[in-house]
Amino acid sequence: MNESTILIVGKHGKTGARVEARLQAAGIPTRGVSRSTSPAFDWEAPETWPAVLEGVRAAYVTYHPDLSVPQAEGAIRDFVRMARQAGVEHIVLLSGRGEDGAKRAEDVLRASGIDWNVVRASWFAQNFSENFMLDGILAGELVMPVCESREPFIDVDDIADVAVAALLERGLRNRLFEVTGPRSMTFAECMAAVSEATGQPVKLRQVPLDAYLAALADQGVPPMMRSLLEELFIVLFDGRNAATADGVREALGRPAADFQAYARKTAATGVWDRAPAGRVAG
Repeated sequence: MNESTILIVGKHGKTGARVEARLQAAGIPTRGVSRSTSPAFDWEAPETWPAVLEGVRAAYVTYHPDLSVPQAEGAIRDFVRMARQAGVEHIVLLSGRGEDGAKRAEDVLRASGIDWNVVRASWFAQNFSENFMLDGILAGELVMPVCESREPFIDVDDIADVAVAALLERGLRNRLFEVTGPRSMTFAECMAAVSEATGQPVKLRQVPLDAYLAALADQGVPPMMRSLLEELFIVLFDGRNAATADGVREALGRPAADFQAYARKTAATGVWDRAPAGRVAG
């Protein structure tokens, strides 16, 4: 493997796919890994880690399912130790705002002796277009738990740009970049922006959290995802993350993209297009 190869842990994730695409477009050799690649990488199987670390100088790391889960801190600690032994010089870690578990994982990386960066992100705007909320938008009604808190949703393209800059620009090393959108919004305001961008109204219907979680269970959403969403709405959407941060500008010298810009860009891809009345999408 080329000594300049950059490892992407989570190559099929929202940020990992974008980071790898940007690096490859710049001519940087990459090794993107997940449980389905060869060699495979599995956070629950440390025996898979040495093969993917061999011959890489830097890594972009996302932890699945989330740094808030109890086992994340230990896994990050073991991974960082193994990476250092393999000769990895620099790790960029995707983290989340307001999560105690994420902060502990960040501290592990900072203390590792490896050059580091933390990209601590607010909730992804792309959750409305590349995740479980897409079906509701296509149906014209997004059902969510009762929540009046505001969130500065971040465009994942901005996260990827910051991560790539951190990987490639030595002067940015050993810094935390807290990245958010430029303003905080409610879910109702987000749906208004999506409605405007698509020209089709999307209602927001808020229900009690218990009812929301029960509906997810009926839809077959895995227990781990339901647990993470429960924590999200009970803990993280309590207002602690409503303030904006300027990490995008600090890393890139430009402002973060506004949610309306994300909505217009996404609408143009057709992902939110609905089947005409009387026709069945297929």
